[in-house]
Amino acid sequence: MRGPHNIWRLIRTGATFQRTGAMGAALDAMNAPPRVRAAARIMGWPFAWLGYAGDPALPPITRAITALGPAYIKFGQILSTRPDVVGEGMAQQLRMLQDRLPPFPTEVARAVISSELGAPVESLFSEFSEPVAAASIAQVHQARRADTGAQVAVKILRPGIEAAFRRDIDAFHLAAGMIERLSPASRRLRPRDVIRHFESVVSGELDLRLEAAAASEFAENTKGDAGLSVPLPHWPICARRVLASDWADGIPMADVAAIRAAGHDTRALAERLIRLFLSHALRDGFFHADMHQGNLRVAHDGDIVIFDFGIMGEIDEYTRRVYAEILYGFIQRDYHRVARVHFEAGYVPADRDMAQFSRALRSVGEPIFGADASRISMANLLAYLFEVTERFGMATRTELILLQRTMVVVEGVARSLDPQINMWAAARPVVEQYIRSSLGPRAAVRDGMRVLQALGRHGPQLSELVDRQIDRLSRPPLDVVVQKPSYPLVWVAGLLGIGALMGAAFF
Repeated sequence: MRGPHNIWRLIRTGATFQRTGAMGAALDAMNAPPRVRAAARIMGWPFAWLGYAGDPALPPITRAITALGPAYIKFGQILSTRPDVVGEGMAQQLRMLQDRLPPFPTEVARAVISSELGAPVESLFSEFSEPVAAASIAQVHQARRADTGAQVAVKILRPGIEAAFRRDIDAFHLAAGMIERLSPASRRLRPRDVIRHFESVVSGELDLRLEAAAASEFAENTKGDAGLSVPLPHWPICARRVLASDWADGIPMADVAAIRAAGHDTRALAERLIRLFLSHALRDGFFHADMHQGNLRVAHDGDIVIFDFGIMGEIDEYTRRVYAEILYGFIQRDYHRVARVHFEAGYVPADRDMAQFSRALRSVGEPIFGADASRISMANLLAYLFEVTERFGMATRTELILLQRTMVVVEGVARSLDPQINMWAAARPVVEQYIRSSLGPRAAVRDGMRVLQALGRHGPQLSELVDRQIDRLSRPPLDVVVQKPSYPLVWVAGLLGIGALMGAAFF
């Protein structure tokens, strides 16, 4: 329910950051100018007492985010993979948001399992451990099935998580509306659409049956991918709030020292991670969209283990081709091609100058090539990209939000394994293979066959459609009298419509 209570929620957000000391740490990480720091200090300290206290044992940023709730935790998880953006110190603080949050009692977990599956825990599992991991949405227990003896991971949603997410997302909707009203220039970024997209993604994550289906589909798509392992769901022990899947041993991806100590090649792992992600996005159009370190492990045989399929991304074939051409153009340093693809896809308004846009893309891409990866500031690069897109009127593509976000996260994880990794060089083989298979002569023949198949399916209807259209065109025009409503009624209807729109925008 969007209403004035969400204004209070946003006020408490700022107050919580001030009370926990996170405000100063966040401003330091963003290199905020002195005037912004001073304004935040002056405006924040009178309201600090309104903020949540959080856990004093946690670092300031983590303390504030965990106190605010699950939606904020999700955002912190993303930032934890970008030490080049927020700094290594803050990234280390945020990494505990991935799978080391305070768990809820095991007795509560057992009660949820019994309620969801209609049977006591003892009849389902011969062994059931204390929580082994706890994140923003759910926590995981290690167990052994009583019927098969298989070792499984049992994921259970946090109590009250649905209501908590609704509360946070409602406040985000209000904030997005305020941003659009206060800053008309922000409307091209479509903040309301972005929040709606985030809401749809999160709602899917809160039904573990959908996660089990996603894991099953992902495993089928990737069964031929070397160096990848996907835990499969155990369907008899799956419900809306409970999910059992294969237990996956391995070293957490965040523990780089342990990975190296076990003899694994971290550079090869980083390259494989990037190539696997791009293969899933381009080849399958169905990819894991939450690939932070907490959802990744390195198995003893060197396989990358991916789990937690609550957030998945999906893109259609046309968008995949556009995305591949953009990536390939950057890899080839063919900025005219990248610009042309943006215009053809409608990403840039047709009235803008393609040559100027091409030069702007060159100014973004050229510093990447031949540079030491450790010297590239992703924060500065993202800021400059924002300036370029604003200059050329590009609107936010909501269908690419998860893809773009996941690519940033995957690059951050890969860079934690190998700070010197060149993402473009690692991506090149996958993108080139996709270009050959999807944009070459064979792809043209395949597309033509699909058109013929579609015509064949709808062939029986074509003659009827043609006859109907000819009949419509051959009829003489008829004079149609439209009864116009009285002007007072029009004004009343208009005022009611405007009032409804304003109410929806503000509340």
